[in-house]
Amino acid sequence: MTTQAAPHVLPALPYADTALEPVMSAKTFSFHYAKHHKAYVDNLNNLIKDNAELSSMSLEALIKKVAGDSSKAGVFNNAAQVWNHTFFWHSMRPGGGGAPKGRILDKINASFGDFEKFKTAFSDAAKTQFGSGWAWLIEDGGKLAVVKTPNAETPMAQGKKCLLTIDVWEHAYYLDFQNKRPDYVAAFLEKLVNWEFAEKNLG
Repeated sequence: MTTQAAPHVLPALPYADTALEPVMSAKTFSFHYAKHHKAYVDNLNNLIKDNAELSSMSLEALIKKVAGDSSKAGVFNNAAQVWNHTFFWHSMRPGGGGAPKGRILDKINASFGDFEKFKTAFSDAAKTQFGSGWAWLIEDGGKLAVVKTPNAETPMAQGKKCLLTIDVWEHAYYLDFQNKRPDYVAAFLEKLVNWEFAEKNLG
């Protein structure tokens, strides 16, 4: 993923908004992408428009700059959500899901024991993130790990290499799965996850 300095733009989806049906509906994308994601982009641009330093930064640099600065919480939340959502769209693909192959599978086996143990760890993180947030597969010090973050927090802000993510904010799944987050998480792993994207993100 590449991002530019302000004004930030809503990046195009990597597939049509119907491409993940019936698992994830075009109606979900009309709200999640066209409204929620777009609102984060618009809010971010409005928050930094009069700040020459922040406006000159790439999205990643901006997130790392303001992370942990309570006076810039609004900037961080909107910037991180722009980045997180863009990363999430790429973490899925039409015809995705199932077990990975190649180097990413080798790294998963080395880090978790086997793919089933990874699935359990990732599913548990996604299902047990209280309230809004994210579950991530990251690379840290050459080893893969599963972490979860609340709200807009992202491991990228702490210098971790993100490989893939699942959005567990309710607006990510409520139209298609209602309150059944575990069903959404299972569908993500079985039918949507983009292992090719994860492998490209490996160091």
